[in-house]
Amino acid sequence: MNPTAPTSAKPGDEPPVPCDACRSALASVSRDSVAFLLLDQFTLPVVGCKDHLEQFRTICGFTTDGRAELLTHQPAGGITCPACRRSSHAAGHAMVPVEGGAAVLLGCPDHQSEIASRYQAGQRTRRQLTDDFDSFRSV
Repeated sequence: MNPTAPTSAKPGDEPPVPCDACRSALASVSRDSVAFLLLDQFTLPVVGCKDHLEQFRTICGFTTDGRAELLTHQPAGGITCPACRRSSHAAGHAMVPVEGGAAVLLGCPDHQSEIASRYQAGQRTRRQLTDDFDSFRSV
């Protein structure tokens, strides 16, 4: 099983994350617990604790030439995808494990999949950069 593969967060399921703050945020999704990931053309609502959402944003940032941003308020332009705007009320959102915590993606299935893939690509990039740096330091 891929440890970075998103899982489905269904109502009533206990989130499989050890982070108490993430579990609390996932258990009571509210306007205060939702952040917004801005990554290239995507604006996607995400839920998790502050620290794990920041890690998620950083790793997703490895996949863009621009900036990955995390806002604690809805962006001025709103959420442009109509399906993503409606999806926060649906069940079955992607839950992405983030180093002992989680980020739940509240977008439409297509954008959930795209962002989860970007996170996985960002992890591969970070791992490659770390490996390259470690081999450079050992020279």
